[in-house]
Amino acid sequence: MNIVILFSDEHAGQVMSHRGHPTVHTPHLDKLADQSFTFENAYCNYPICTPSRLSMLTGKYAHQIDAWDLGVIPNRKHKTWGDYLSKVDYETILCGRTHFNGNDRLNGFTNRLLDDLPRWYSKNGRPPNRSADARRGSNSHVAECGPGDHEHTNYDREVTDLAVDFLHQKASSSDDKPFLLYCGYMHPHFPLIAPNEFYSLYDSKTIPLPDTWNETLETQHPIIQHHRLSWRNDIPPPEETVRCALASYYALVSCLDAHIGRVVEEIDSSNLRENTVVIYTSDHGEMAGHHGMWQKQCFYEPSVKVPMLIRLPSHEVGCVQQNVSLIDVLPTLLDIVNYEKPSDLPGESLLNIARNQSDDTNRAIFSEYHAMGMMNAGYMMKEGDYKLCHYVGNEPQLFNTMVDPLENNDLASNPQYEKIRSNLEKRLFEIVDPELVDIKAKENQMNRRI
Repeated sequence: MNIVILFSDEHAGQVMSHRGHPTVHTPHLDKLADQSFTFENAYCNYPICTPSRLSMLTGKYAHQIDAWDLGVIPNRKHKTWGDYLSKVDYETILCGRTHFNGNDRLNGFTNRLLDDLPRWYSKNGRPPNRSADARRGSNSHVAECGPGDHEHTNYDREVTDLAVDFLHQKASSSDDKPFLLYCGYMHPHFPLIAPNEFYSLYDSKTIPLPDTWNETLETQHPIIQHHRLSWRNDIPPPEETVRCALASYYALVSCLDAHIGRVVEEIDSSNLRENTVVIYTSDHGEMAGHHGMWQKQCFYEPSVKVPMLIRLPSHEVGCVQQNVSLIDVLPTLLDIVNYEKPSDLPGESLLNIARNQSDDTNRAIFSEYHAMGMMNAGYMMKEGDYKLCHYVGNEPQLFNTMVDPLENNDLASNPQYEKIRSNLEKRLFEIVDPELVDIKAKENQMNRRI
């Protein structure tokens, strides 16, 4: 069985037509979703690039593998997809963005068709600045937007070209050795410069804005206030800029959708269709103006919720409501290749979850954050519809994401929800000691700084 994994950067889980988004155009993802298991409540385990990716590739939580921030260099004692699948004679190919740091550009994979751009990764493992006055240099992640050509667009086009060529060669070859092809895309990550053919799909003048796009800092949780200050989101941009940025973000999603369409079409037009699994997901989401925030680095739904589609040659389909996360991807791959899951992997096969759904949707998932924007560690525990955001040294947040999808009603201090909050805290402490892990992260970052 071949496996093709399509992996984007910063694609919020709800920003697809088939998820009911009122604006964005994603015809190719919609078609893929119709042929797939779709996971409605899929989450990242760390809402920023490098730790999220390393967590997914190793099937372990970031704190288990010392993946604390964007600067961390992978520790090769933790096995990746490539290491596991090579044991069952798979060819494992990287093509595109991985956001690996350091000189090892394979990290257990067999080969690489296209590397990250050098400016995307650190060779010396530099840590973030988590001081009280640490701030991003500008708000260009919002203000730099609109139609135009950009290096990221060209890069993603090359990823697709190389992937299509690789798949064409495999379909034409007599070599029956199975392969895993990972395609890593930069879109829809900022800067929000979108090709005009996709930007023209959206009218920035009439595009709906999030209800909380200009939410005032003073009314928000102290952690969110500091987050917004750190990332230059404390002062909402002019409405005209927000509209342009949203149109650009949606356009980049549509551009990504077109790339995915090309790769899937190459599979479907060949003999690969009947022996190739296709998986689509992303490393984290994008706030896109919700609660006055852009980028990610927090536990609101637009930041931590990701797309998750799995298409099987068996043509099984279904909509899955259980909570899942990116650490479930590796157990899924091991399930596909009939490799017994090691006992130290906390995730579960997504296929097993999809095929054995029940009325119990209370599966708990975990996320964490130890980088700029939070001076102390932050953790998320979601069980069923309830989500706890636990902050070391500060009061938590608690939301019911079913009745309050925009997360405007914090229930943490409401005595009626004390039992739910207590249960989520108990589940959290079964996974991690929040304060001890916070100390461990800071020691690691201090030592790397020295």
